[in-house]
Amino acid sequence: MKKLLAAIATTTCLVSPALAEMLDVEKDELKFGFIKLTDMAPLAVAYEKGYFEDEGLFVTLEPQANWKVLLDRVIDGELDGAHMLAGQPLAATIGFGTKAHVVTPFSMDLNGNGITVSNEVWDEMKKNIPVGDDGKPVHPISASALKPVVESYRAEGKPFNMGMVFPVSTHNYELRYWLAAGGLEPGYYSPDDVSGQIGADVLLSVTPPPQMPATLEAGTIYGYCVGEPWNQQAVFKGIGVPVITDYEIWKNNPEKVFGITAEFAEENPNTTLALTKALIRAAMWLDENDNANRPEAVEILARSEYVGADAEVIANSMTGTFEYEKGDKRDVPDFNVFFRYYATYPYYSDAVWYLSQMRRWGQIPVSQSDDWYDEVAKSVYKPEIYLQAAQMLVDEGIADKADFPWDTDGYREPTSDIIDGVEYDGRTPNAYIDSLPIGLKSGQKVVGNKVEG
Repeated sequence: MKKLLAAIATTTCLVSPALAEMLDVEKDELKFGFIKLTDMAPLAVAYEKGYFEDEGLFVTLEPQANWKVLLDRVIDGELDGAHMLAGQPLAATIGFGTKAHVVTPFSMDLNGNGITVSNEVWDEMKKNIPVGDDGKPVHPISASALKPVVESYRAEGKPFNMGMVFPVSTHNYELRYWLAAGGLEPGYYSPDDVSGQIGADVLLSVTPPPQMPATLEAGTIYGYCVGEPWNQQAVFKGIGVPVITDYEIWKNNPEKVFGITAEFAEENPNTTLALTKALIRAAMWLDENDNANRPEAVEILARSEYVGADAEVIANSMTGTFEYEKGDKRDVPDFNVFFRYYATYPYYSDAVWYLSQMRRWGQIPVSQSDDWYDEVAKSVYKPEIYLQAAQMLVDEGIADKADFPWDTDGYREPTSDIIDGVEYDGRTPNAYIDSLPIGLKSGQKVVGNKVEG
């Protein structure tokens, strides 16, 4: 197949720039996994628009049952790569849960998540939320509005349960961040208790994304943090209200990554470059011309082989709006970002933030040095591969040089554009962790059901 494509490239003048510069890939037939969420869009677009084929790659996309199955299949080699939670390659590499060296050359998106509560909980929360001149709740909504509700449940002897998608998911850390910023304890992990519920005011547990609305409707959980379209699905079903987006928790926060094993990257360097090129092109298409292609992306994602939700539900967030209460639809043009703001560059500081949250809640049980965070980030995030792929696209006339951060050291500048106003600087993770009012501090660890040190 590779020889045939090479022959075509050399015998016709009507060949695209990407095909003319085709890499000699080591493996041309690939299988990639994903979970049914709108942020898998770069994979679907790269497939549907022919970007994988332009790079000489013949890709099969396969939905996976849950995040654990997806990760295990990448590690076992049943999948060549996958749409992953950003925490998965990091956790696997440091040995939390599964032990394996997984890397990423490509960050898939920014933002894209929300926190939803049941109608009953929302009715109680609203009593604690100011309203604007238009009579609608003022956003962003702090978890301090939820705190009296949680306390009333506790007084009645009822645990307050909420769902997130995986222990090392952005959703777990965002939900914990929001709760803690509002004065609620989301609980700790320890080597002996990986429930994450030690000392918790709110009990968080895992629910697969597509099952979130049904689990909420059944009353098993009172709220959840998940990616789209499963917050908007609650609105359309009339069973819950999204109270905050992750864009409001941390403006332009990192989300999913594309994960491959370190072994795959080492054995297939040209294939890794080729797939990264295709994904960058897909991300560019998704954001170009002020999201002009989003309606077509919605149509693609609505297909059963991808997300399989109603197009109207997907469009509610994918096209630059977000609906909170039914009828309270607001403009959130950056709810899903796939390319602008250097969204696809795998920043070390993004990796360090995830690691800082793992340490904050006890998944990393003891303090580590700032150098340790930097070393782990650099062992997993691979911007050198990304920039090589980007340079090829620039040389081919497909991408603009100005769209990539060539001069960065891999760390974003410090930001306090976060709901609690606490500044995050990826270069000094321990100082950041110690500045957060709730969570483990330097020298502390969880022993039994208590924080010591």
